Amino acid sequence: MKILKDNGLTIVLLLATFVTIGGMFLTGLTVYNDEPAEHGAGAISLGEYITTGHFLAALFENWESEFLQMSAYVILTAFLFQRGSAESKDPDEASPEDADPADDKDQSEAPLPVRMGGLPRSVYSYSLGLALFVLFVVSFVMHLRESAAADAADALMHGQPAPSVGEHLLSAQMWFESFQNWQSEFLSTAILVVLSIFLRFRGSPESKPVSAPHSETGA
Repeated sequence: MKILKDNGLTIVLLLATFVTIGGMFLTGLTVYNDEPAEHGAGAISLGEYITTGHFLAALFENWESEFLQMSAYVILTAFLFQRGSAESKDPDEASPEDADPADDKDQSEAPLPVRMGGLPRSVYSYSLGLALFVLFVVSFVMHLRESAAADAADALMHGQPAPSVGEHLLSAQMWFESFQNWQSEFLSTAILVVLSIFLRFRGSPESKPVSAPHSETGA
């Protein structure tokens, strides 16, 4: 089917997302119910667990780091270079990505904001990075809220006062949760940038042609 051929990458990635979220949900429920059992409390149901800070904080914590990685990558690759990498523009040649969209304002197939000009075109010119950064901010806020809820539930279980969201924002726990994911995203991106200088994967747009010299920059 043409729809599968044209959208196969998105379909497979979304299916993988739902499958892994399901695995995270089921295993997280088991982990979550272990502690109440130790304190003589009853286990919660599947429906109850999906609204807990334990599950949602972990979910948004990971989304937050992914959107940070992607937004930073989109923005940094617009201005910075790595000679020889398939993930970089060539520092010695003009790139089509840098072309002025105003030159195509009269093209009938150009996106509407390009044809409109002015502020719509300016915003649209950077919309990918902006959208990813907004998704990062939203995920960070949701991570903070749900992590604070999980911290409050844990405190109440141990007979301690529940901290506020503001107090949780300033806690080492909140930033430990974020930094442990952020560092891995930046590291994995840096490794991809460097490995694409020397290694290849035939057929992938993220790789240079197999026979391309190491010094060639861009896919």
